[in-house]
Amino acid sequence: MGSIAKEIDARELEKEFLPFFRMYKDGTVERLSGTPYVPPSPLDPETGVSSKDITISLDPSISARLYLPKLNQTHHQKLPILVYYHGGGFCIESAFSSDHHRFLNSLVAQGQVVAVSVEYRLVPEHFLPNAYEDCWAALQWVASHVKDDNVVNKEPWLMNHGDFSRVFLGGDSAGANIVHNMAMRAGVESLHDGVKLVGAFLTHPYFWGSKPVRSEASEGHDDKALPCLLWNLVYPNAPGGIDNPMINPFIETGAPSLAVLGCSRVLVAVSEKDELRDRGVYYYEELIKSKWEGEAELVQVEGEDHAFHVLNFETENAKTLIKRLASFLLK
Repeated sequence: MGSIAKEIDARELEKEFLPFFRMYKDGTVERLSGTPYVPPSPLDPETGVSSKDITISLDPSISARLYLPKLNQTHHQKLPILVYYHGGGFCIESAFSSDHHRFLNSLVAQGQVVAVSVEYRLVPEHFLPNAYEDCWAALQWVASHVKDDNVVNKEPWLMNHGDFSRVFLGGDSAGANIVHNMAMRAGVESLHDGVKLVGAFLTHPYFWGSKPVRSEASEGHDDKALPCLLWNLVYPNAPGGIDNPMINPFIETGAPSLAVLGCSRVLVAVSEKDELRDRGVYYYEELIKSKWEGEAELVQVEGEDHAFHVLNFETENAKTLIKRLASFLLK
């Protein structure tokens, strides 16, 4: 172990962003946060959910973990499809990490959906907008199953059990940011005939901007705030910087109207101790004010911090929120 440590210490540092990662000049990346990878399970003993890993694309490299709830064997039931995007600031975590795997087992069991948890490319190896493009490609791949003669890497769980008239998007933190941007794109670019994007849930969405929103003014809002530093790191060439519409959907000039959001139902969840909370509430309010013709819901949880339902899975508040997300999928 001592020799390995010395080798690591001897490498020349290219850049670091604490507490997330270090990148060395030899190209290796040391991720300092996040939970370990876990394998899929043919049958999760606690929930009865089955999972497996699949490849969506080799170039670029896009994969996913699929989840299937325990089925009623007396008849073949078609289930809603959830396309899920994990959080982690675009630079840590994974569709294969233990916390997201545990969370999705519970959500899939309660929500009775077929879930596709997307493994998109991360910073610093791949800067934005690569992750957005990967996530859109994954959504298109899912939608392409509605016409089985055109499907590449045909997936039996989607073909046999997926209801393409009930497709949902979901994500936490940076993943919730991706959800917004995918839903906006779906409102402009069609997926496939026969595919209906019904709803989207955004838990603790990662939005920011150059001007403070509500309590941000008193809590420290400047270019040294973590959400700003992170965005400038993960998307260094973003047009407009921190006021790019992908991170700041509320910018007065240059952002498309929220009215084009390509689904009919949205749930936004925020937490009291999360510095991003006011942005989430503001997103909900602006969506209501826009000419979007859908139905929006806001869930506010007291006493909790960012992504608590994934990171602190066993708490009562986490279980309550997951149950609320499942009910959103069941409607």
